[in-house]
Amino acid sequence: MFKSKKLLAFLLVFVLAASVIFAGCQSTKDNSSTTTSSNSSNSSSSNKSTDTTKKIKIGFSLPTMREERYQKDKAAFEEEAKKLGAEVLTQGANNDENLQNSQVENLITQGIDVLVLDPQNAESAATLVDKAHQAGIKVISYDRLILNSDPDVYISFDNEKVGELQGEYLTKLVPKGNYFVFAGAPTDNNATLFKQGAMKYIQPLADKGDIKIVFDQAIKDWDPNEALKLAENALTANKNKVDAILAPNDGTAGGIIQALAEQKLDGKVPVTGQDAELAAAKRIIAGTQSMTIFKDVRVLAKNAADIAVQLAQGKEVKDLAQVNKTVNNKKIDVPSLLLTPVVITKDNIDKELVDSGWFKKSDLYGN
Repeated sequence: MFKSKKLLAFLLVFVLAASVIFAGCQSTKDNSSTTTSSNSSNSSSSNKSTDTTKKIKIGFSLPTMREERYQKDKAAFEEEAKKLGAEVLTQGANNDENLQNSQVENLITQGIDVLVLDPQNAESAATLVDKAHQAGIKVISYDRLILNSDPDVYISFDNEKVGELQGEYLTKLVPKGNYFVFAGAPTDNNATLFKQGAMKYIQPLADKGDIKIVFDQAIKDWDPNEALKLAENALTANKNKVDAILAPNDGTAGGIIQALAEQKLDGKVPVTGQDAELAAAKRIIAGTQSMTIFKDVRVLAKNAADIAVQLAQGKEVKDLAQVNKTVNNKKIDVPSLLLTPVVITKDNIDKELVDSGWFKKSDLYGN
């Protein structure tokens, strides 16, 4: 009887001890879950700087994928990011400001670490920078400068220099005569810089009376069809009397040259360009386009991907080796990397575009 009571007491003690241990384990599990939830509610920037095991995720927002050059940006950026172990979510906005806004907002909700943004509208994109920063996301202003905002880094070419090269080339070739001056999209700050650079060479000769600017118009959304219509109107208004045409990029140059061809003036009037697109390179060889500006976006995209990964890893902007300039965006002096553009003519097209691997020789000349 005594032994039975002793056994019963032992069993009661065992059950009580087991209950305490189980309750303690359950309590520890709940506390761990609560801590994780609490950490996840902290600012994104805190998580990004401390979580070294999380795969880096980069949002890459482009204004369009319709242009050849942006396909090259996408391919080069994604390739470099992949080499560095990062995931890239790329979006093209079809030159639609509202679409880009919604795409970027969606990227933010997907937990990106860095937003690389080439804005459709340089002014309104400032709100996207603010939204990204509020989520603890670093922002790189890519190719086009985002105005009145505080992006962490700006990566582009020296865009005023692009315009200077166009203007210098055109005025040396045609120092006197009637000029058509076309600019890119009014919503694109780069378009302002291109024209600003070109007019450093054109305006002094216009002031002297050597050059007469008989047409001066911006092209909405860089649309080649819009460029075609404007060029047709300009030719009609001036009775085909034009000696030189400043075209801001290759796409618009194509539309302008089509208008010239309708009047049998293609190849007779010098036309500038930019971006070294395949169609433009072929026109240069054929003699209907005089030049283009080569901006090797493979180098641009590679640098952008590299800097994006470094920022995601917590590196300070001041410690980025590539970033050695600043550009004012009407609000701050943005730390910047500016690459150098190159003039392409028939004389150096093989050296610059074929030898560099931008195009194959068969792309330009056929088999």
